[in-house]
Amino acid sequence: MRRAALVACLLAAPVTAQDVRPLARGETVKTVLQPTVRPIARGSEAAKDLIRPLARPYTRPDLATGVQTRAIYRAELGLFAFSPNAVAQSQRPSTRPTAIEAAAEERRLARLRGQVCGDPDIQGTALGRVSGRGSCGIDGAVKVRSVAGVALSPRATMDCRTAAALKTWVERGVLPAVGGEGGGVSSLRVVSHYACRTRNNQAGARLSEHAFGRAIDIAGIRLRDGTEMTVLTDWNSSGDGAQLRQMWRAACGPFGTVLGPEANRFHRDHFHFDTARYRSGSYCR
Repeated sequence: MRRAALVACLLAAPVTAQDVRPLARGETVKTVLQPTVRPIARGSEAAKDLIRPLARPYTRPDLATGVQTRAIYRAELGLFAFSPNAVAQSQRPSTRPTAIEAAAEERRLARLRGQVCGDPDIQGTALGRVSGRGSCGIDGAVKVRSVAGVALSPRATMDCRTAAALKTWVERGVLPAVGGEGGGVSSLRVVSHYACRTRNNQAGARLSEHAFGRAIDIAGIRLRDGTEMTVLTDWNSSGDGAQLRQMWRAACGPFGTVLGPEANRFHRDHFHFDTARYRSGSYCR
């Protein structure tokens, strides 16, 4: 009988945190009346404190002073969190005009059409076999107009191995040495490329690497502002001398032979580069 009364009381009374405990022997359950919860009218001041997220704009009074503080912004239905410092619209750039994209694509295709040696950074014309007197000639010759964005003036005829070495030298030697001086490098002044001749044009000498399209001679580096670094006048200068020497050193490795003003009297006004290979490594002088 006592147990039945206890169960009835538990079912009838709302359970609180204090109710969930064993009853002492002889103790009875007391029914606690809960306060009546009255609905709060929407839009009333009492309702504003219960809104989550807070309606915007809404100022909350400071508890200590009662002064209205800055507005508190919260996310509204279907929106992300809003910051008072945010802008009304995104600052993403507008869509690129189709005309600009079309022009860029045309330049890309033109670059691919102008590539030689399978490298878009080497621009020119494929010549195929170039024949010469005796042993002179080039297999797979190309006439190069620019490498790594730097023009050759005039255009130079060579094989692809020499063109690739020239590109490496421009990227690792010329461009870093010049940097932004004079607006950067514009072109290389070429004074010799393919030519069926002997070394240093000396009678009775062996054929030069120029006779096989494996050599190029460069006398100056022209900058975008129209000025030029020349091997003849600037090699020992206090201005551009250090840069020219840096370029000369950078050619050792990509090229098999590297000759400059200190090699002999035949090279006092230009660099001679060729892709001849020696068992002992590059010959640089």
